[in-house]
Formats: sequence, C-alpha cells, structure tokens
Amino acid sequence: MSKQEKRNKIFFGLGTIGRDMFYALEANAMVYFLMSIMHLDNATYGMVTFVLTILRIFDAFNDPITGMLVDNIKSPWGKFKPAMLFGAVTGIIFYLVMFADFGLTGVKYVIVFGAAYILWDITYGINDIAYWSMMPSLSLDQKSRESIGAFARICANIGMYIIMVGYPSFVSMLGGDQKAFFTLAAIICVLMFGFQLFTLIGVKENKEQFKQEEKTSLKQMFKVLVENDQLMWTTLSMALFMIGYCATTGFALYYMKYLFGDENMYLVLAAACGVAQLGALLVFPKVAKLCSRKKLYTIATIMVTVGYLLFMFAEHSLVLIAVSAIIIFIGQAFIQTLMLMFLSDTIEYGQWKLGKRNDSITFSIQPLINKIGGALATGICSLTYVLSGVKNAEDLGLTSIDSNGVAIFKVSMFIIPLILIIIGYFIYMKKYTIDEEKYSEIVKDLEARGDIKA
Repeated sequence: MSKQEKRNKIFFGLGTIGRDMFYALEANAMVYFLMSIMHLDNATYGMVTFVLTILRIFDAFNDPITGMLVDNIKSPWGKFKPAMLFGAVTGIIFYLVMFADFGLTGVKYVIVFGAAYILWDITYGINDIAYWSMMPSLSLDQKSRESIGAFARICANIGMYIIMVGYPSFVSMLGGDQKAFFTLAAIICVLMFGFQLFTLIGVKENKEQFKQEEKTSLKQMFKVLVENDQLMWTTLSMALFMIGYCATTGFALYYMKYLFGDENMYLVLAAACGVAQLGALLVFPKVAKLCSRKKLYTIATIMVTVGYLLFMFAEHSLVLIAVSAIIIFIGQAFIQTLMLMFLSDTIEYGQWKLGKRNDSITFSIQPLINKIGGALATGICSLTYVLSGVKNAEDLGLTSIDSNGVAIFKVSMFIIPLILIIIGYFIYMKKYTIDEEKYSEIVKDLEARGDIKA
C-alpha cells in the first residue's frame, strides 16, 4: 500500500465508529425501546412493527435512486463527501424525533414515529451509500481493498458492539426510562458526527484515476442494476445471509432472558461475540493471502453451520452458548467482509461490461440488502415474540415461556436463518465468477481502454 492509501485506510475506517453506534441503537434496540421502554399496548405495538417492516422494505428500493444522485454529484470535494455530510446532519435530526416522547398514543404515535423513521432511513441511507461507495475508489488493488475494508469493518464493529453490549446498562445508568433512552440517542448523535469528520477531513481521493463521465439517467440506473449479472447474484446471496444473520442477533437478548434464564448474561454473550468478530477481522487480510476467496467463504460457512447447530441445543449451558456464538461470529465476520469485496469488484465488472462506472448505484445494494434483511428479520422477531409468548411474558412480568414457545423461538432463531444462509452460499458458489484472475483481466482491459489509470 502507498503512504496515501495507508492514511486513507485509517481515516476512512475511523469515520464509521460513530456511524455504526448510530445505526446499532436503531437496529438492535428498537424493539426493546418500543416493547420494554415505551410499553406500547398490543394494538399500537403491532401497528408500529408492521409500519417498520413495510417502510424498511419500501425505502430499500429507494436506495438505487439515492446511489444515482450521489454518482451524479460533481463538486470540488468529490461526489461522496457532500452526500455524507448532508446525510449525517439531516439523519441526526430525524433520529432524535424518533426516540422523543411527545405524549402521543395509539394511531397518532404510529404516524409521528413512522414519519420520523422513514425520513431518518432515507437520510441515513444517503450517508451510508456515499460512505461505503467511497471505499472502492480508494484503491483498485484487491489486497489493498481487503485491508481497507477489513479495517473499516473492525471500526464499524467497535461502534456496533459498544451499543450492542452496553445499551441496556447505559439506559439503566441514565435512569432506565424514555428520557434515559433519548439522552443516550443524543450522545450517540454527537459521536456519529464527530467520527464522520475523520473521513470528511482526513480522506484524500484520487479524482484523476477515473475517466470523467456523463450523469446517469434513471433509465441507465436500471441498466446498471439489471444488466450487471454479478451484482444481481451477489445481491441475492447477501440478502439471504443478512436476513438470517439479523434475525439471529435480533433474538439474542430475549433468548438469554427466556431460554437461558438470565438476561444479565446477554452482556457476556455480546462481549464474547464482539471480541471474536474483531479478532476475525484483524486476521482477515492475512488469512485472505493464504487461500482464495471462494475457499475462505466455504470455510466460514461451515463454521457458521457448526455454530448454529451447537447453539440450538445449548439452552442452559453458558459455556456451550459462548463457544457456539464465537464460532458463528468468526465465520460471520469473514463472510461479511468477503461480501464487501465481492460487491466492490462488481463495480469494475459493471464498468467493463456496460462501459460506465457507477460506484454509488452499485453500493446502494448494500443498504438495500441491510434494510430488507433488517425489515424481514424484525418481522420474524416480532411475530415470534407474539407466537412464542414472549410479548405476553413481558407484559405480565414473567420470566419464562412454555415448551411450545421455546420450540417456536428456536425454529425462528436457528433453523430458518441457517437455511437462508446455506442457500445464499450455494448461489454464490454456482453463479459468482469474478475470481482473482478474472478481476485482474478486467482491470487490465479497463486500463487499455483508458477508463481507469494505473
């Protein structure tokens, strides 16, 4: 890596610590906030979770349009940084409204919450697409990309796990009520913007590396998405993985409370998973040098499968729960980083095949997948809480659910997600063709055509 690439690696990665804290509170604690902090009645809770699921899916399909708008930005600061700054500032405003208490109930609460949520989702999406689509522009070398991407994932996971592990304790220390949750959200907003400044100020793009192109039209946007076959197969594989992964992590707190029997042990479980995931990301660049991406994906999928099978029968054994979760999260860290690389490489593939480079439209697929995965996972979790008796137990202050409820909980947390993850793996193995040799040929072709500069 060059000196500039090393500098960009550090400042790009640091930029997402606060961003992932910002996202993690919504992704991991929203159901907890609605069910255990706001104590919504069954009717209002049902309406809110339904609205959340629908709005997430709806907004996900808005992301390619956002990607097109980012790709069309021309400014002295490049096309990524203005969108990142706008998305951060406006996203913070709607985020605070989402966690505020205006004394509303019933349908009025659902309307205000839903409006704040969709506006936050759109504006955060602008920031997210601009941030991640900047990464492939920082280097065309696969190994350098792996190093930049792995460090960014490490920083992202640091931010995410601070919230995943700590939010119950943070809320409790601040008073344990809605005001405490809002205060935590406000602190996270400050951190989100502060860490974004590392990327906005510290990263230097090489704007001369890529040929200047005309703006992308709406018709061309659909062509970029539909005719890039490798992008489409990557999208399907990633979506299946994310639905399964998000569903499993979404159940974790209530698994420890109602199946294991001690919700305080959630902190131990989340901390162990966080350390395992960070460790996996630290060694990822070295492991990637020893074997091909396809082989590494196979190894990671086997680890995830073994971890799920162990976890499914762990129940009251903290040691077995911790071991199985660590195995899952090591494999998951490898898979998510690999998918980031697969997605990056489809940018050059699309440029090579279609004659136009569209970083942000291509990377709009990542938040689209995350939103759909999160939305469907939220729907799975919310329905499971009702069918298994967890929602009723929360309302009545109970500490356990019956055996039928346990069975329903396990099917939703382990069996369905594992099936989805395995299907995603086989789609990749069958349909994804951009290996290391193919990518090298694509880059050489683009250099010969004058589309990129070495």
